[in-house]
Amino acid sequence: MLKSSDFYYDLPEELIAQTPAEPRDSSRMLVYHRDEDKVEHRIFHDIVDYFDDNYLFVVNNTKVYPARIYAKSVTGGKMEILLLKRLNLTDWEVLVKPGKRAKTGASFVVNDELSFTVKDIAEGGGRIISFKFDGVFEDILSKVGEMPLPPYIKEKLKDQSRYQTVYCKEEGSAAAPTAGLHFTRELIQRLKDKGVGFAEVQLNVGLGTFRPVKVENVEEHEMHTEYYKIDEYNARLINDAKAAGKKIVAVGTTAVRTLETVADENGFVKACSGDTSIVIYPPYKFKCVDKLVTNFHLPESTLIMLVSAFLGREKTLELYELAVKERYRFFSFGDACLFL
Repeated sequence: MLKSSDFYYDLPEELIAQTPAEPRDSSRMLVYHRDEDKVEHRIFHDIVDYFDDNYLFVVNNTKVYPARIYAKSVTGGKMEILLLKRLNLTDWEVLVKPGKRAKTGASFVVNDELSFTVKDIAEGGGRIISFKFDGVFEDILSKVGEMPLPPYIKEKLKDQSRYQTVYCKEEGSAAAPTAGLHFTRELIQRLKDKGVGFAEVQLNVGLGTFRPVKVENVEEHEMHTEYYKIDEYNARLINDAKAAGKKIVAVGTTAVRTLETVADENGFVKACSGDTSIVIYPPYKFKCVDKLVTNFHLPESTLIMLVSAFLGREKTLELYELAVKERYRFFSFGDACLFL
């Protein structure tokens, strides 16, 4: 039995990055060559040294909405909510804090234009709420919402755009696909100048990112569903690259999960959309993804399990131990890994 504790490593708190690197592509990058069992320590903009026209990068173009909102009850009690998933025009699945105030039927006011009522209790302790608003919801949200930085980041983000990738398009995520935060437009152009292809998928990052693995047996962990989409144009780019024998480089675990959800046994994909709850852990045979760009992930998370499926559990923990020793920066605003 694979246990969640099998993916634990000890991380000093001071290595949790509180602010993003400036510029974006100046983060450090741990490079691991699987074939040679070799490690290099580089800077992220050096990524151009490793790729040419034999590779296609697949990025997640999801955009983070300002998902954290503060409200008050009619009696003045404060409430923090995190928007996770839109269910229809008015209803959302959310996380709430403090939960004891968010009883079914309770009403809260955000501002003159926005209020909500708790409709139901959702799985995992979340809530289903129904908004009332006067005007365009997205416009109101852009004024009252904050970027939903993870709880381990204590510092306020000065520039909200730093929690978005430079290629984000489709709004729908409660968290950023953080591997993509290292890319600048100039760096992408340098890769394209070397013949590297780029394709886009969308996976809206939701509750699965915020939910720890609470069961001891990893196989019993249920991932919250997250919406994904691949359109005809990008499906064709991926399939043409596969047919030509090119290698697929997934930028981030969300791109991996999208590709592995839709790929057939030969790694070909089809244009489609839907919800995925895929959890990838060892042993797993990757169908589509050949190389991986990612960040350093939380202990005992589904993300470090995915990396362990790609590299092997022991090698993953060995590399993480090395990263701690070398004082790499961890998590959302931390440094990068390139696994070849």
